[in-house]
Amino acid sequence: MSSNDSHADSTVRELPVPGGPLHIVMVAPPYFDVPPAGYGGVEAVVAELTDALIDRGHRVTLLGAGKNGTRARFVPVWESTIPELLGQAGPEVHNALKVRQAIERIAAVDHIDIVHDHTFAGPLNAPFYSERGISTVVTVHGPVDGDPGEYYRALTDTAHLVAISDRQRSLAPDLNWVGRVYNAVRPSEWPFRQEKKDYALFLGRYAEYKGPHRALRATHAAGLRLVLAAKCNEPEEKAFFESEVKPLLTADDSVFGEADAVAKRLLLASARCLLFPIGWEEPFGMVMIEAMACGTPVVALRGGAVEEVIEDGVTGIICDHEDELPAALDAVRHIDPEQCRRRVEERFSVDRLSAGYEAAYLEALAPQRASAVLSDAVDTMIARTPALAQPQVSNA
Repeated sequence: MSSNDSHADSTVRELPVPGGPLHIVMVAPPYFDVPPAGYGGVEAVVAELTDALIDRGHRVTLLGAGKNGTRARFVPVWESTIPELLGQAGPEVHNALKVRQAIERIAAVDHIDIVHDHTFAGPLNAPFYSERGISTVVTVHGPVDGDPGEYYRALTDTAHLVAISDRQRSLAPDLNWVGRVYNAVRPSEWPFRQEKKDYALFLGRYAEYKGPHRALRATHAAGLRLVLAAKCNEPEEKAFFESEVKPLLTADDSVFGEADAVAKRLLLASARCLLFPIGWEEPFGMVMIEAMACGTPVVALRGGAVEEVIEDGVTGIICDHEDELPAALDAVRHIDPEQCRRRVEERFSVDRLSAGYEAAYLEALAPQRASAVLSDAVDTMIARTPALAQPQVSNA
């Protein structure tokens, strides 16, 4: 067992919940449905976690936008999803305000144990919740270096952070981490295919750090067809496609467009490999475990959590430089699809996801529950000590 495996086991062990089931308010971003119909890795994780926590006996209230595909009680904070505003600062802050107002209304009539926030601006509400005896757990889905790290550092006293990879956590070890929990999928919901077609797949969005231009150069050098199923809605994505991707396209390449849930599964299950030529510290990379769940190996550039997700030479091939990708695209044909599926079942299961977050909730609640236990103990001591319970008044 590797050191990473050992850490994972200690992080996601199943724990009893002192005091019984929790009431968790799950806060999703407002950009896509939960689960998403197409693009939306965070929303996919929120959906899986929500239902898994309900399966473990907890009560979950979901705050978000659009359609609710979970079994949780759903409180919409927007009339509809706002995908066109993804990446803008204003909607993040506006959403945080809407969420705070919704939680005020819920807390007025119902006890809340945990607010679990999956947004960026949402943790700004943590001091407000703390004053009301509600603990805040925040899954950090993005980077933690530079300005984001300083932001989370300023919330140390009230926001309990969960990392989605060991690499992410190591980049800012001084933050108020209460655990590391890998993202997860249900393999049974992803079609497994042993026989593959002869194309590589790029699945994501058109952005420099995601590397669609690197994917094109690599597949051209390898003489392999590339299917690009990428999001191209935001102005920056459209500009990048026009300037960096479109000039590289050949007649053999296929621009599929953004794939919905059904198309994504078919594309992943049939591809020779998923090509993941990132150029940044990717905190996790959901699409990698989605591919492996389909029995499809991953060819990736080393960075972020890639080494934690892929077992090099077993479930994919990790390259250090772009010029190594063409050879890897040929060698990946020898990867066993069964091994890919097995890694997801063993390492990135929904059971591990829910148990990991349950442990994080207990860690976040520990000081609050310790204070309650102490208060109860003092009350009991007073009640059992007549001299303290009924102090004598002297007439002297």
